Amino acid sequence: MLDLTEEENDALAKLLSRTIDDDRYPLSPRIQSLKTILAKLRPEPGPRALAAAEALRTAASDGGKATARAGR
Repeated sequence: MLDLTEEENDALAKLLSRTIDDDRYPLSPRIQSLKTILAKLRPEPGPRALAAAEALRTAASDGGKATARAGR
């Protein structure tokens, strides 16, 4: 396991992202390996986490009105 600082982790992730985005062959085994590495550096939240975050944003933006309506 690499022991990277937050800045080093960000720099590596940016380099990988740029390399992946600029490559002419996005389905090549090399790019697929780089995408796997990038996913380990910057894991994406799962669908449940995204849905929960969206629900919190909605509740915060409407002042809790949606929650009050649902409780009626």
